[in-house]
Amino acid sequence: MTRTPRPAARIVLLDPAGRVLLFRFDPDDRPPFWCTPGGALDPGESYPTAARRELLEETGLDLDPGPEILRRVVDFLTIEGVPVTADERYFLVRAPHDRIETHGHTALEQRVMTRWRWFTRAELTEATEPYFPSDLLAILADLEAQP
Repeated sequence: MTRTPRPAARIVLLDPAGRVLLFRFDPDDRPPFWCTPGGALDPGESYPTAARRELLEETGLDLDPGPEILRRVVDFLTIEGVPVTADERYFLVRAPHDRIETHGHTALEQRVMTRWRWFTRAELTEATEPYFPSDLLAILADLEAQP
């Protein structure tokens, strides 16, 4: 299977209470799952620029994404059914409040991103639906351990 390269910026968005924001995806071809905000880079776009753009489009928050905190390369099938190898760069953003606006969602996002919510670590532990990145709890623990 030929995979399309997909550079992507993802955001670990924390509210003032330390909860992490996830969006629920309800695709037509697979079970629902939850995911951090973010998406593919536009042509010529840098990862930090894409992170800021995706954050604004998906949450209404215009915040500096800060430094990259994590990089991973993963293979998956996009919502549109395209097999990709994603070069994902993660950015930590601390929101000043827990309000978001989803008016910037694309037509596809409006169709498949059916809900959003802030998760505590305990709620992630008890989650019955998959979320991505699947090691989000470990990522959050690593972030807490940093000075």
